Amino acid sequence: MIQIQAGDTAFMLLAAALVLLMVPGLALFYGGMVRSKNVLGTIMQSFIMISLVSMEWVYLGYSMSFGPDLKGIIGSLAWCGLSGVGAAPNPDYASTIPQAVFMIYQCMFAVITPALISGAFAERMRFKAFLIFSLLWAVLVYNPICHWVWGAGGWLKSMGVLDFAGGLVVHLSSGAAALAAAIAVGRRKGYGRQEFMPHNLPMTLMGTGLLWFGWFGFNAGSALAANGIAAAAFVSTHLAGMAGMAMWVITEWTHRGKPTTLGAASGAIAGLATVTPAAGFVSPNSAIIIGLVAGISCYFAVVAIKPRLGYDDSLDVVGVHGLGGIIGTFCLGLFASKAVNPSGANGLLAGNPGFLATQVFAIFIVAAYAFIISFILFKVIDCLIGLRVSEGAEIEGLDLSEHSEAAYSN
Repeated sequence: MIQIQAGDTAFMLLAAALVLLMVPGLALFYGGMVRSKNVLGTIMQSFIMISLVSMEWVYLGYSMSFGPDLKGIIGSLAWCGLSGVGAAPNPDYASTIPQAVFMIYQCMFAVITPALISGAFAERMRFKAFLIFSLLWAVLVYNPICHWVWGAGGWLKSMGVLDFAGGLVVHLSSGAAALAAAIAVGRRKGYGRQEFMPHNLPMTLMGTGLLWFGWFGFNAGSALAANGIAAAAFVSTHLAGMAGMAMWVITEWTHRGKPTTLGAASGAIAGLATVTPAAGFVSPNSAIIIGLVAGISCYFAVVAIKPRLGYDDSLDVVGVHGLGGIIGTFCLGLFASKAVNPSGANGLLAGNPGFLATQVFAIFIVAAYAFIISFILFKVIDCLIGLRVSEGAEIEGLDLSEHSEAAYSN
């Protein structure tokens, strides 16, 4: 039955606000981890996405992502400029809230995803190149993947692929793009020969808290109603976050001798990111297992695998969000249960190995597409205007060289 429910509408408006709060949370999380001469430039790369991507979403993004389907590949431009998007619900997505509410909620996902990528090239990319890349990436990468996985008629969705709140659409797509960025942009000056110490870990921890808080809107809100599925996703989100934090700290303590606050923050984000695709489809105990796996896997990806491979992913987008998206999507194929969400699927452990195969297929498709298109975009932009700031500007810091301001006065 199609009928607007005031409770669902209020819940979704709050969820949208919580997801928006994740953007300043991400800005603080990233900003604290860079050197003091780059903190404003790093924060700006997150904040400006609110403006840039929201504008793109109104005129292209929403219609391309969720508009009337064109052969499973993309949405038509029938809803360009939000034409016909108003107070009436769209039963293809949510029958108890206005379509405008669904639109603005999804807008916040589109905003934060390219902001996540910025952590890979922190401290060395030109602001102009970053803006051009982010806009083109939203149009050519985020919107198509969003339609494939979540859009009515999307080809991956039609195959039975599940992604509750963005393991594929947000985390894996941004992680694959981050790997492309680290390769295309190159290493920071001095990388491998000097340490790049975070300048303000309390700022990073504050950002972690805001991200954790906002994640409840990110995951629970993806139920698109104030119901039992939202409650299950809320619980799974918290349990995976705490398990990821605990496992990262334990692993770091055992491996390096001391637990760190940066490790606690990283572990929490790893757990939260990894449970995202599964949050509304798995039990609380499964969510804890997912968080524990995320904590140890992402830790070794960051401290062991990245140095061996030699790429400079400044703030570990690949090792946390990219790997987290892979692990979470795979674990969904293991632990999914219709007992938790009747509209979902049963996973391998519930006797359905075919669903796990479907999830693995989606992982390869999304990762390959996001990496290839992102790498091409970086190379084209580099040829046209250049990706990196000059060596002198990098030494001076992006705050002064790109924005003519400083975060701290002497």
